[in-house]
Amino acid sequence: MSYAYLVGHVSVKNTGKWDEYRSKVPDTLAPWDAELVFRGKQVAVLAGKNPHSDIVVIRFPDVAAINSWFTSPAYQSLIPLREQAAEVELVSYEA
Repeated sequence: MSYAYLVGHVSVKNTGKWDEYRSKVPDTLAPWDAELVFRGKQVAVLAGKNPHSDIVVIRFPDVAAINSWFTSPAYQSLIPLREQAAEVELVSYEA
């Protein structure tokens, strides 16, 4: 079975707001059978450049589920908080 993955490259600006945002995202994922694979903090850049300190990877059943989640009213309502909390680049991948 193939999956699609959402990768977030994150630079936190406000820890309190980032924690609040992170606590609200899981409820928005449930309708799409999405699963948090991992969150992590950058240890070292071994090749190239990566300006972000954090990463998050979320697995979805397919790309359509990622797109539906992202455009859902539940997630869209969190974007202002996310923008106050961190600089985030979200990229989708198909496996």
